[in-house]
Amino acid sequence: MTAIEVDEDEYGSWTVLRVRGELDLVTSPRIRRSVHDAVAGGRHDLVVDLSGVRFCDSSGVGVLIAARRLLRSCGGRLRLILPGPAGSTGSSAGTGSTASTGVGASTGNTGAGGSTGSAAGAGDGGGFGETAGLGDGHVDRVLSALGVRRLFDVYEDVPGALTGPPDRIAP
Repeated sequence: MTAIEVDEDEYGSWTVLRVRGELDLVTSPRIRRSVHDAVAGGRHDLVVDLSGVRFCDSSGVGVLIAARRLLRSCGGRLRLILPGPAGSTGSSAGTGSTASTGVGASTGNTGAGGSTGSAAGAGDGGGFGETAGLGDGHVDRVLSALGVRRLFDVYEDVPGALTGPPDRIAP
């Protein structure tokens, strides 16, 4: 049986959805509903923290793409938190985005040109700047394999997403 947990927090104009569990055909409607509820409530700047997602299938990817489309249609912004495998080195997808570089709270945020982060442990996923530490880069690999990762502004952690550079224009 698959399970998903979604916690919502607000930080200024940003709404942060922390997602933990498996994002699949059974659980993706809950994520879709959370995004729609945020937009219906007038919150158009959204960070989806996927660091606690240990599995994502095509329906989960579809929800993320639909969320991007919805937020862009109302002048909003969508930023994703995607951990890479522990100790990995990534490169940014474009100007204004950051690469995923580790599980847990990472150090080193850079824009275009790549970054090398260091995993600094994992929190319980409940506080500002903490990640659940359950993800292993699975969602990042799925988005990359499907060729859609470039559509998203990706950050290492919630603080980076909240204070990061302006979003780039993507197709």
